[in-house]
Amino acid sequence: MKTVLITGGNKGIGFETAKQLGELGYKVYIGCRTKSKGQEAVEKLEKLGLKCINWIVLDVTNSQSIKQAKTQLASKIDSLDLLINNAGISGVQPQKFSTPNIETLRNLFDTNFFGTVEVTQQFLPLLEKAKQPIIINVSSEVGSLEIHSSSGKDPNLEIWSAYGASKTAVNAFTVMLANELEGSKFKIFSVTPGYTATDLNDHQGTKTVEEGATPIVIIATESSRFTSGKFYGEQGEVSW
Repeated sequence: MKTVLITGGNKGIGFETAKQLGELGYKVYIGCRTKSKGQEAVEKLEKLGLKCINWIVLDVTNSQSIKQAKTQLASKIDSLDLLINNAGISGVQPQKFSTPNIETLRNLFDTNFFGTVEVTQQFLPLLEKAKQPIIINVSSEVGSLEIHSSSGKDPNLEIWSAYGASKTAVNAFTVMLANELEGSKFKIFSVTPGYTATDLNDHQGTKTVEEGATPIVIIATESSRFTSGKFYGEQGEVSW
């Protein structure tokens, strides 16, 4: 039975990804900020008939919490097959770089970028023990510089500048970590769920959580079909 840790797995796309991977026979660990949220998420999944679901307290903005989660998980399993860095925030408005919003930018990077990097660093030794370890960084088309530079871009993207920049940084992390681990057994990907209706965007997205989780689950379960260090979405490779 393969094991997976999903940060921010108690709601939204993270929760749906946990559900779908649980249905495929994975042993799932849901990382969430509090015990109560973890217990609630596991209870919901157990009511759906899923048994190999567990929770672990993991606040990606707190170094001590990340280290404690690593120690706790290492005491339960011998290796980690899959890490999905899903935890993220969209940030408050306004987010344009022409307005004073440095605190918004710091908060976004603390969760979306630094949290992703630190969780990955802490869990690398446990992933190293797996036969074919996979790391999936949940990203967004809003982080694509090519899309932002195109003449036909969606003008709605401009109000998410700070959020987009944090996801651009996540994409850079994916490329550079994949380069660093090139030639090893690791595979690292950025994956976008697409514009999915969750509380991240006040449920304004055009895709359901089931649809949003699909590309993540496909990459996770069919990683041999995809190239490490690339950015993927529902329609295939996404431009950086």
